[in-house]
Amino acid sequence: MPATVQLFITCLIDSFFPHIGEAMVSVLNRLGLTVEFPAAQTCCGQPAFNAGLRSEARPLAEHTLRVFERTVGPVIIPSGSCTTMIRHGYLDLFADDPAWLERARALAARTYEFSEYLVDVLGVTDVGARWPGKLTYHPSCHLLRGLGVDRQPRALLAGVRQAEIVELPAREECCGFGGVFSVEHPELSAEFLTRKIANLEKTAAPTLVVADSGCLMHIQGGLSRQGKPQQVVHLAEVLNHR
Repeated sequence: MPATVQLFITCLIDSFFPHIGEAMVSVLNRLGLTVEFPAAQTCCGQPAFNAGLRSEARPLAEHTLRVFERTVGPVIIPSGSCTTMIRHGYLDLFADDPAWLERARALAARTYEFSEYLVDVLGVTDVGARWPGKLTYHPSCHLLRGLGVDRQPRALLAGVRQAEIVELPAREECCGFGGVFSVEHPELSAEFLTRKIANLEKTAAPTLVVADSGCLMHIQGGLSRQGKPQQVVHLAEVLNHR
């Protein structure tokens, strides 16, 4: 019987990029996994938590815990930011409540970012993907710094047939989205984005790969407003391309 995993889809993918979720499910199914989607899931509470609104974040976190406590198997998330919230933010949020903290630790222990699960748990770096042409990769801040995940998406991209992986200059610099950061500091956000797009152009790659939909939305929006031809895609889309 195939192993069962739970999909936590995230707000941005659910609302704006459902095809990313579909690509992720397709890849997991191809690897022999059964993917379940708890329909009652909502926001993990990260935007409120990052804005310092802990009392507003807590009901969302409690709801997420209740929903996934009724499920079995690893929880897989196509986002470093939401994974960081569940793995680390919840432990901070419930630090003074032993009962909820225990429940948060239990969920954190079975929660993985998509590329992390493929490489570190399944031991897979080649999913049979094919993408002719140049690709360059932008590591999101939460994925890189919050989770320490960098080797995994790079290993998966290295396994994509016909793809030429080009290093992105200053790749570890933030794209400027940062959730509420882009709202609270729009001028800084715009400057970070300008730098990121300029570095993308230096690679001569037509496609930028990201593993967080916030970065995807922010960078693609900047490219569109500037009339640039490059596209931004999620890692799951590349891995699902054959």
